[in-house]
Amino acid sequence: MHDMMNDAPASPASEALPIVTERAARRVAHILAKEPEGSLLRVAVNGGGCSGFQYAFDITSTRAQDDYVIEKDGVAVLVDPVSLDYLRGARIDFVDDLMGQSFKIDNPNATSSCGCGTSFSV
Repeated sequence: MHDMMNDAPASPASEALPIVTERAARRVAHILAKEPEGSLLRVAVNGGGCSGFQYAFDITSTRAQDDYVIEKDGVAVLVDPVSLDYLRGARIDFVDDLMGQSFKIDNPNATSSCGCGTSFSV
């Protein structure tokens, strides 16, 4: 879902916007329940990491006018416009396996990624 407060028209690429899975939404809700009222999760793509780009997950109370908002099961996740370009078509999930608990991004834009899944190249 696109944030209706943003007046920008939907672009043709909006069909490939990132999604948040039910598991990830539950985990975000669990995390934010321990944070101050009005806190949000921000997912971003930054330069760095062993593969060129890395994912960043931050708790914030600030929402920019041009942030894209992904809503799932009553939870909102923010993505800035620059990061959105790298996350088109991505699936933000939460996994609990032998390696531990973590958010995992399945990103169709990534041509390669590191072993731990926190950095990627395009």
